[in-house]
Amino acid sequence: MVPAPRKHPRRQAARGPPRRPLALGLRLHPSAHRPDVLREDQAAPLGGRVALPRRHDDLRARRAPRRDRDPRELPRAGRRLEDHRDSARNARDGRQDARAHRRPPASAALRDSALIRVLHLITRLTVGGSSENTVATVLALGHAGYACALGVSFRESDPAVLEDARRRGCRLVDVASLGREVALVSDTAALYRLVRLVAAERPQIVHTHTAKAGFIGRLAARIARVPAVIHQPHGHVFYGYWGPRRTAVYTALERWAARWCDRIVTLTERGTEEHLARGVGRRAQFVAVPSGVPTARLRAAAPPRPVARARLGIPPATYLVAGLGRLVPVKGFDLLVEAMPRVVAGVPSARLLLVGDGPERAALERRAEVLGVADRLHVTGVVTDVAASLAAADVVAAPSRNEGMGRALVEAMALGIPAVGAAVGGIPAVIVDGECGRLVPPEDPAALARVLVELGRDEPLREKLGQAAIGRAEAFSTAVADARMRAVYEALVREKELS
Repeated sequence: MVPAPRKHPRRQAARGPPRRPLALGLRLHPSAHRPDVLREDQAAPLGGRVALPRRHDDLRARRAPRRDRDPRELPRAGRRLEDHRDSARNARDGRQDARAHRRPPASAALRDSALIRVLHLITRLTVGGSSENTVATVLALGHAGYACALGVSFRESDPAVLEDARRRGCRLVDVASLGREVALVSDTAALYRLVRLVAAERPQIVHTHTAKAGFIGRLAARIARVPAVIHQPHGHVFYGYWGPRRTAVYTALERWAARWCDRIVTLTERGTEEHLARGVGRRAQFVAVPSGVPTARLRAAAPPRPVARARLGIPPATYLVAGLGRLVPVKGFDLLVEAMPRVVAGVPSARLLLVGDGPERAALERRAEVLGVADRLHVTGVVTDVAASLAAADVVAAPSRNEGMGRALVEAMALGIPAVGAAVGGIPAVIVDGECGRLVPPEDPAALARVLVELGRDEPLREKLGQAAIGRAEAFSTAVADARMRAVYEALVREKELS
């Protein structure tokens, strides 16, 4: 066995810190799924010293005594050697100090340790109030100085809505296994994926949105021991969606998951009371933050009523009732179609405009044909310019079976359009009956028709309610919502001593 070369501490100090092992066959290239991450392939590190050609000959030559050196130069050389040792020692101490204070690397978007890192989670992004509110919240918090990312299932989402969120500056992370329907295998995979995502992002706050992502996301945050957790249901599923058994199961899950979060953000105070009435959460957990509507921007984008009607092909003298939202059962647009024969009988110029699309569209059109009002029904399909369609309406109706707040009602009210809504969910918190609109009993097409006929026959009343609606809408504006959400975060950061 060849003996190891004897170490010379003084010479080693003069040369500085030992060299790192050389890696032969190292190939660095961008990873397929992370272009900003380099991957090492076929690396063969060699420990210790590496012999290169003629190195020992060079060392022997340098170590050979210099008989021709002037003895007077020796003290000067010694001082230079001591200076070099001090420099090497300071550099080594500096590197050790930097390593001691270095934190584990975060993922690409959340590297700034000066910011509070927040991971938002939602099952899907589609056309609707929940998705729009979520994206707006992520962006507003980013502007307030938080480092935000949004985990969402790309497969479950509307591609156009995903692209719009990216364009506006929202960083999205795909959680492919997260689905809206209950499925044990995929839900378990989603939980595993979210735990890993939380570990990668290292958020100080996890903010979950809607029921499904809310349950799995809160569980993942608990497993990963995230310091602070916020849940924002954007309404609830306590009625109007499913039968009694399924609703009971979901309510029980909400009671359980409420233990895993610090704050529950409802859209209205009525939403808070409906949670507490079913034993979900503690009062101290709840705070109400509306779904912020950009009221001023809507008014600036809205065309004059004659122009809006001309674009939609609506006759100028029409009494136009509009409904805005996804065409799904919970929105109650079938009740609006059922009311139309009575409305037409009371106001012959009446027409119904449904702004949106969804799985119930064909059924609604068939029912209108059976009722003899097919020629009075207009369905726009998916629209990106809400103001351009709403501006054509005389009245906006929301006969919903459940509604977190009624974002479409606020959008209409911001344009000075009186609103008619069912007295469910958060709608009574938006519409002050008789002041800026009218409330009607749920599941009652006859009562809905009576109110619509009354408004159709009384234009001065519509004008009065519409003017009051403009002021009322400001209570649900983006400015109000953003300020309240910032207050929620600031209080939680202080409470948890996050930094």
